[in-house]
Parts: sequence; C-alpha cells; structure tokens
Amino acid sequence: MHDSAFAFIAIICYHSVVMETTSQYIRSLIKWCILSLAVGAVSGLLGSAFHIGVSFATEFREGHPWMLYLLPVAGLAIVGIYQLFHMDGQNTNTVLEEVHSGNGLKPQLLPAIFLSTILTHLCGGSAGREGAALQMGGTIGYCYGKLARFDDKDLRTATMAGMAAFFAALFGTPLAAAVFAMSVISVGLVYYAALLPCLLSSLVAYGISVLIGVEPTRFTVSIPELQFLMLVKVGVLGALCGFVCVLFCRGIHFTEDFMEKLLPKLWMRPVVGGTLIVVLTLIVGTRDYNGAGMQVITAAVETGSVVPYAFLLKILFTAITLGGEFKGGEVVPSFFVGAAFGCAVGPLLGIPAGFAAAIGLVAVFCSAVNCPLASIFLAGELFGGGGILYFGLACMVSYVLSGYSGLYSSQKMIYSKVKAQYINISTRK
Repeated sequence: MHDSAFAFIAIICYHSVVMETTSQYIRSLIKWCILSLAVGAVSGLLGSAFHIGVSFATEFREGHPWMLYLLPVAGLAIVGIYQLFHMDGQNTNTVLEEVHSGNGLKPQLLPAIFLSTILTHLCGGSAGREGAALQMGGTIGYCYGKLARFDDKDLRTATMAGMAAFFAALFGTPLAAAVFAMSVISVGLVYYAALLPCLLSSLVAYGISVLIGVEPTRFTVSIPELQFLMLVKVGVLGALCGFVCVLFCRGIHFTEDFMEKLLPKLWMRPVVGGTLIVVLTLIVGTRDYNGAGMQVITAAVETGSVVPYAFLLKILFTAITLGGEFKGGEVVPSFFVGAAFGCAVGPLLGIPAGFAAAIGLVAVFCSAVNCPLASIFLAGELFGGGGILYFGLACMVSYVLSGYSGLYSSQKMIYSKVKAQYINISTRK
C-alpha cells in the first residue's frame, strides 16, 4: 500500500515537472516569435531604407564625380554627427561587447551610423555597409528587449537577433546572417539558444526587403566538377587567402592606431584621411576603389577581369578611410579584396578566374570574421550550392592559417584553432 502511494506521488511529481517544463518551452517560443517578428519587421524596413540610401548615394557620386573632393568635409560632418549624438568611440565592437558583457546600447547609435555611412559613400570613402548593419540591427534588437523588460541574458539574444535581421535585409542571405550573428561573438562557441530568434528575424527582414524591391546579392559563376586536383588547387588558394586576410586586418588596425597617435585631435583624422583618399584616387586614375566597389566584385566573379594589384589598393583605401574616422564597414571591402586576389592568382594555380574570385571572396571573409560555418552558408546563398565542398575546404584552410587575426578586437577566441584547447583571448590586432 505504501509502495503504491509513493509510486502515485512520484508519477504526479514527474508529470508536474514535465508540464512545467513544457509550459516554459511554449512561453519561450511565443516570446521569441513575437520579438523576432517585431525586430525582423523594423530591421527589414530600416535595412531596406538604408540599402536604398547607400545605393542612391553611390549613384549620385558616380554621376557627380566632384563629390569626391568633399570627402574631408563629409568626414568633419561625421565627427560632428557622432558628437551631437554623444556616440564618440561607438562601433561594431560596442555591439559585440553588449553580447559579451551586457554593457548596453544607446538608441542614438542608430541615426548616427545611418547618416554617417551614407555620407561616407556619398563622397567616395572606401567602406562597406555591414558594420552599420550590425550596429543598427543590434541596437534595434536591444531596444526591443529593453521595452519587453527582458533580463540580461535575453537582452543579449535579442541583440543577436537584430544583428542577423539587418544583415539579412541588406545582403539577402538570411541563413548566413543568422549563423553569423550567433558565432561572430565568440569563436569556438555558437549560441544555439539564439537560433530561433536569429533565423526567424532574418527571414522576416529578408522577406520585407524583397517586397520593398531590394534585390538580394547573388552572383553567377561557373563551378568546376568535383575533382581531387582541383580540390588541391582550391586548398592552396585558401591558404594564400588566409595570409591576405592577415594583411588586410593588420593593415586596417595599424592605420587606425597610427592615425590616432599621429593626429590626436579627432577632427584632424577625417581631414587628413579624406585628403589622402582624394589624392590616391587621382593618382590611380580610377574610382573603382571608392565606395564599396561592388562593380569590381561582380566583374571579378562573373567575367574574371580585374587588375592584379587591385586587392592591395583596396586594402590601402579602406585602411585610410576607416583610420580617418569614416563609417561603414569592413566586410564588403573584404569581399573586394578576396575576389580581386582570387581572380588575379587563381589562373596561376590553374583555377578559372571567376571561380577563383568566388573562392577568394568567401575565404578572405571567413578568416576576417572567423566564422567558417557562416561563410560556407554565405557561399551557398551567394553562388548556389554546387561547389559547397570547394568553398568549405577554402574556408577551413584560410580560417586556420589566418591565426588569431580578425576585424573585430572585441571578438573572443574561446578555443584554439589547432587543438581542442580553451584559450579565451581577444582577436589580435
């Protein structure tokens, strides 16, 4: 009798625990679905507006070449905007630090980076747009989380969801955006608890951007049949891309530190940096290195045509632009550097130029952000899934050989790249 009573009580307790756990899962699912829809919708709308704004600024600059000469003035305006909103020193690292330690984000960052990035592109600074995407998206997610009174841990997840959504709205790569936001914070760890909000918010933002008319970034490339010899050649190209990435990241960080020491007054950096960009543009005799340079990336991938030293010039232009306090991002420049390098070096290895450019684009991006899984998904969304093994191999080799370099100094290397060892260090400048 006593045994039956104890068994009955045990069954009741078991079912109570199961029901409570199930209830928690359901509440969590509903909570993240609601937040993801809201964050995805706002990020999709603002991301589309941002994309249209940057595209308009680029077209206006190309139609009015004299805008380049206003770059130093635009730099001063950017410094003024950041001081007006009290956002001095705020950048993509600020968003990563929110996820790491819960430092918080200020809503003023959104208009500051929005306006400043458009000004950079309007006057010919060499920068991308994804840095702005991560900052604006992270701010949107964080603010929604605060509005919903989320605790510290959930605020960090909301921040990642916003990062993913804005990235997806700009590039049209929702799967890569979700995995990127989950893995860029800490190399060696993936925040799987953020998978649902990151992917759902990315899909919502992507859907809205498509409805508005923002075309997703896609490239047409001929991918060779899977062959052992071609795998070896792609592996060698991936290794070279790892070294190019180190040059790219170290060049940017060195220039930023050098200009900060050489020009301690904040307003001096955009004047000097902007003037240098103007002079360099006149010397090289082309505007290919101003702005994001998507036309060069497309030419490299789809036609296999680019000057051999284009990747070096893009590194130089980007380093001076970012060191001069102009805003934008480093990811699209990394696309440019990788595509131009692959296009130039690939034929020397016996790889078709366009395919080599695609490999270089993904491999340099992978080692720059230290996100191999996100990079493989990105390759699938940008180029199709036909050559996924080639892209995966190039990413793995480039990722390992780039060491602990990276674009974001707040990124944490939790585990070693060469063995299952806990290291927990910051990305090296």
